[in-house]
Amino acid sequence: MKKYSFIAHMPDDPGTLQRTAGIIKKYEGNINRIQFDRRIDPCTVFFEVTASQEAFEEITRELTLLGYLQTSLKSLNFLKFSVYLPHRAGALCEFLDYTTAAGANIASIDFDDSGRHLGRLTVSLNLEETAAIERLLDQLKSQYRLEILEYDTTGKHLDDTVFYVRFAQEIRELIGESEDEFLLSFLAGTNHIVQELMDRGNDPRQVFDSVLATGRTMKATTGDKFYADIQRFAISDSVDLYCFQLPCGGNIFVLDTGKDALMIDTGYGIYHRDVMAMLSSFGLGDKRRFAEIIITHADADHCGAGGFFDVPALMHEGTLAIIRTNNRAYGSRSEHSVLEAFYTKMVNLFSQFTPSEQIECFTWKGGVSRNIFPCMGTVRIGDVELEILEGLGGHTFGQVYLYSQKHGALFAADSVINFTSLTPERASYSSLAAFLVTSVNVDSDLAKKERRALLDLAAETDRTLSGSGRRCLVCGGHGAVSVLADGKLVACGEIQRYQPKHA
Repeated sequence: MKKYSFIAHMPDDPGTLQRTAGIIKKYEGNINRIQFDRRIDPCTVFFEVTASQEAFEEITRELTLLGYLQTSLKSLNFLKFSVYLPHRAGALCEFLDYTTAAGANIASIDFDDSGRHLGRLTVSLNLEETAAIERLLDQLKSQYRLEILEYDTTGKHLDDTVFYVRFAQEIRELIGESEDEFLLSFLAGTNHIVQELMDRGNDPRQVFDSVLATGRTMKATTGDKFYADIQRFAISDSVDLYCFQLPCGGNIFVLDTGKDALMIDTGYGIYHRDVMAMLSSFGLGDKRRFAEIIITHADADHCGAGGFFDVPALMHEGTLAIIRTNNRAYGSRSEHSVLEAFYTKMVNLFSQFTPSEQIECFTWKGGVSRNIFPCMGTVRIGDVELEILEGLGGHTFGQVYLYSQKHGALFAADSVINFTSLTPERASYSSLAAFLVTSVNVDSDLAKKERRALLDLAAETDRTLSGSGRRCLVCGGHGAVSVLADGKLVACGEIQRYQPKHA
């Protein structure tokens, strides 16, 4: 017995849902999930069924014979026009004979013989084939006075009777042409989180809009629309620290000696070309200078461009496991969350996730700890040695931090963020994730504990550095590099805006 999923596209008639359930029952299938909401799409139903392979084959065979099983997502054409009907009994029925023969799905119809336009009938249609539209128009022109109001072949004007077809078309615009099987699977995943969030009282349209906004925002901030905010600090006599805040997602940090460089996190894959152009403008564009990359955790905005570098990516074994399972909640108490699993796949898809193929995992050596965090080893760049601290798994399993007490640097990943330093655009983008997964932390209790301990470590470092004129630089996974002031994070130093020269 295995769990299978399928999408049924059924006539909006009484009894069709019962007929489908009867077929599943006939072959002793068990319905694990069903979701249908007329407010979203009056004809589309999502099923998950447990059955034997033979039984599922029979279920799909019968649904196919009925025309219920949806196996493709054909692009539809939208046509809106007016015709003038003769004033006689049966005129509307005669007109509908033509649209029915063309296989058209009527989206809207408007007629009032007491209106200003006597005899005018305005109709919106959805049709699969362009040729069918041409034939229909030829037939109608020979019988009626006809005015074309709209004719769209992009799918942008489809009505809500084919909501999921329209949604799939919008996904295609973000990721390019994809096989129908993949898009149907993506629709099923989207529908599942819609169902989950509706159960929590959320508007389904907000869920669909948030999914699309996630992909659209990434795509809209590439190329000549790319930008970043940059901070630069001399953290030793020979090492400069750069922080690059990308338009969406996490920061990239580079430690540079002028000869060698160390990158901490990579940003989204979709930004890689823009990032390399930006790094070149700061004299950091030679990939050969990076001997290795440190990955703090497995979210795509922190590791999604690692595969573009021909160097090892150092990470926690938990981070590697998340990358391999494609589920950011792996290893946590939220591991079986539908929201987390789909969100991971969605963001990886939109962001062109390209993780490193050369991976080396930290091996815990024991002994030293910083506050509550065990030290798993060290990494060196120039005269700066950074300790690798193992997190507790509050944000994601396997998240690590980097720390140098001597040089006053704490790379706190996504456990400590100066939210007040986020621009409205970045804050808006971050809110999409918070809405779709309800919390960006897979274990909120552990996340709070980690944040408190990291801030205590930063405060302790400030005390250690007292009298030197230096402060502990808190380098969060998002937002500006900051220092503590009266217990709060305050952006430190000058922040420079980068934009491509051709923008």
